[in-house]
Amino acid sequence: LGSIPPGTTEEQLHYAKKLYDSAFHPDTGDRMNLIGRMSFQVPGGMAITGFMLQFYRTVPAVVFWQWVNQSFNALVNYTNRNAASPITPKQIGVAYITATSTALATAVGLNLYTKKAPPLVARWVPFAAVAAANCVNIPMMRQQEILNGIAVTDENGNKLGHSTKAAVKGITQVVVSRITMAAPGMIILPIIMQRMEKYKFMQRITFLHGPIQVMMVGVFLVFMVPAACSLFPQRW
Repeated sequence: LGSIPPGTTEEQLHYAKKLYDSAFHPDTGDRMNLIGRMSFQVPGGMAITGFMLQFYRTVPAVVFWQWVNQSFNALVNYTNRNAASPITPKQIGVAYITATSTALATAVGLNLYTKKAPPLVARWVPFAAVAAANCVNIPMMRQQEILNGIAVTDENGNKLGHSTKAAVKGITQVVVSRITMAAPGMIILPIIMQRMEKYKFMQRITFLHGPIQVMMVGVFLVFMVPAACSLFPQRW
């Protein structure tokens, strides 16, 4: 255990704890990789989501950005896994390929299906793909917890046993949390952009549409990341 420097205020102590909790794994105490931390969700998520929403019209662009997003999601899910349930490299690979394939199939299939649909419907395809992939990626990445259960403790932290039901409940909550995190930006922003693009000044700066969406997604995520993470307790 570390020592508290003389003169440290309670506010400084709470801030230090917040920094520690954001950078170190709660189970192992190991420092997490930067990109996989939840604190990186805003900068990482805003860039990827913004470009997914901008480049949704062509199949190659859809394939590329869905692949980038699923690679990012896989790293986040692995970094924030339950360390008490180790996963093998083979299982990680299967989870990554399955989730990426699900996202690509959903995105490309809906992209082709919505060619004759209203433009706004096509803009929502990236969200449908992200939601579908989250339903696959997270359970696959944490399959050991579903198969073997997670540790159940009493209020004093004493281990009572393992429960698969608790694992399923926890993983379901993670899926709901991640989809909730992405939903407002990926559902509301397309409506805003479709209306804004009708103005002449927006038609003159089409090269800025991508950066504009990145920044607007960032605004949504600043609020939605903490809101989604607080939907369910970390321990119950």
